[in-house]
Amino acid sequence: MPRALPPTARREVMAGLAKGLEVILSFTREQPTLTLSQVAAATGLPAATARRCLHTLEELGYVARSGRSFLLRPKVLELGAAYLESMNIDAVTRNYLEDLALRTGDSASLAVLDGTEIVYVARASLRTLLRLEAHVGSRLPAYATSMGRVLLAGLPRERLDAYFEQARLVALTEHTVTDRKRLERLIDYCRRQGYAAVEDELAIGVVAVAVPVVDHAGRVVAALNSSGHSKKLTKAQLVRDRLPVLRQVSEQISRELAHVPALTLSTQA
Repeated sequence: MPRALPPTARREVMAGLAKGLEVILSFTREQPTLTLSQVAAATGLPAATARRCLHTLEELGYVARSGRSFLLRPKVLELGAAYLESMNIDAVTRNYLEDLALRTGDSASLAVLDGTEIVYVARASLRTLLRLEAHVGSRLPAYATSMGRVLLAGLPRERLDAYFEQARLVALTEHTVTDRKRLERLIDYCRRQGYAAVEDELAIGVVAVAVPVVDHAGRVVAALNSSGHSKKLTKAQLVRDRLPVLRQVSEQISRELAHVPALTLSTQA
């Protein structure tokens, strides 16, 4: 949820822009097409306001119409691309992630925390992992992922409490941990040990271990992971075999990203 702004800052806010962004974010993987009434319901906007937003976004090329329904157009990707390009993160991390993927024979990913989800900002893979093949821009629930728990472990207490107030802790598999107290213990363990590992929690067959990437002040700004198939190796094996190299690569990436403003500022938001 967006933070409330002080009165002086609120006077500078463009309400129309904020509403337009709300409309864009109302489209999801589960509901890629929405009618006007569905957009109004999802955003809480009056139907007339939602209609003006949709027509404006359609005129600008961000939304298309199909009968009575609306859907996002590829131009929306430019919004996310602007964030990645501002950090030049692909150029900074590409060689490290590709080397990590080659050394492990599996995938390597870098993600940041956005609200209650992690967002993939860089990735390298030598194989397809089941049907859950993530890509740059993919969003996953933080509580059920190794990178998410690493990022949550880097939050101050008040922001972690706010996360649990907002997150929907849904069982994605029979192994997903959804109990808040147990999750808090796992996050605390991650904070003390410097890594998190999951097995069959996000999806059956997915096992992953992650470590933090920090800025010049030691604040967690991203998470780096290596994942594989749980039928080929267990969580314990993954931690034993890949944690040392993950930590090594994390240190290298941390040095590279130490002066990226977009990442440093995100830890203070």
